[in-house]
Amino acid sequence: MNRARKYKDICILALIYLCSALSVIMLIGIILYVFAKGVKSVDWSFLTSVTSVLNGTVGIAGNIVNTLIIILITMLIATPIGVGSAIYLNEYAKPGRLVTIIEYATETLSGIPSIIFGLFGMMFFGEGLGLGYSLLTGSLTLILMVLPLITRNTQEALKTVPNTYRTGAVGLGSGKWHMIRTILLPSAMPGIITGVILAIGRIVGESAALLFTAGSAKLLPKTLTQLLHKPLQSGGTLTIQMYLSATSEGDFDTAFGIAVVLLIIVLLINLGTKALTKHFDVRGNAK
Repeated sequence: MNRARKYKDICILALIYLCSALSVIMLIGIILYVFAKGVKSVDWSFLTSVTSVLNGTVGIAGNIVNTLIIILITMLIATPIGVGSAIYLNEYAKPGRLVTIIEYATETLSGIPSIIFGLFGMMFFGEGLGLGYSLLTGSLTLILMVLPLITRNTQEALKTVPNTYRTGAVGLGSGKWHMIRTILLPSAMPGIITGVILAIGRIVGESAALLFTAGSAKLLPKTLTQLLHKPLQSGGTLTIQMYLSATSEGDFDTAFGIAVVLLIIVLLINLGTKALTKHFDVRGNAK
């Protein structure tokens, strides 16, 4: 029996290592393939200019600016709402029907296909509110998509904070909000940051919802006034331009070049997540 159990453990361990190796091989294969196809298209001109037939240039600077604007608007609105909702659900709300309904709605929102969000955003924000195809319409739509991610991550992060922190702070005379602000949020910060950066990653990689809401314009603002008016204008992100380059325009060199840029952004986001999480973990342990 012991020998049979030992062989069984060895087989299971081998399968685990095989699955892990396959995951690494697939990741490396995708990265190498995309870089081999697209790295030749990425240069300084590609990153700092816009596509122009008259000037003979091919670039994604306008798409980079559009992506950054959408990330900024979305996260400025979604982060405080998501974190605030999680604090209410975890620290203020009493368990009951209301909390159950809110949590169910949050989980349902996270499972809705992005194309449905895009259709809703186009009809409600674009047509109903008169925003049309614009970066603001796309940002408002993406807020609905990333709110569940931020809320659930923050809620789970708050749950990992030991109750002794709460009771100890209250026992020393701390108020509820003071305890949350000075004890709970710093302790849960690694989980909150993870949720925020994962939300940014979803924004960077989203295309279906933005096709219906933000449009595909790739003009680069040349003055501060144009930049300030940009949220109310149509604008295509990097993923939108990659999709259009590969399908409508048949320009696969540009599409793979954009894919290289997106992969680098995703890798930097993941590295940033690990670095920030480690930083706050060290600070928390030091305290």
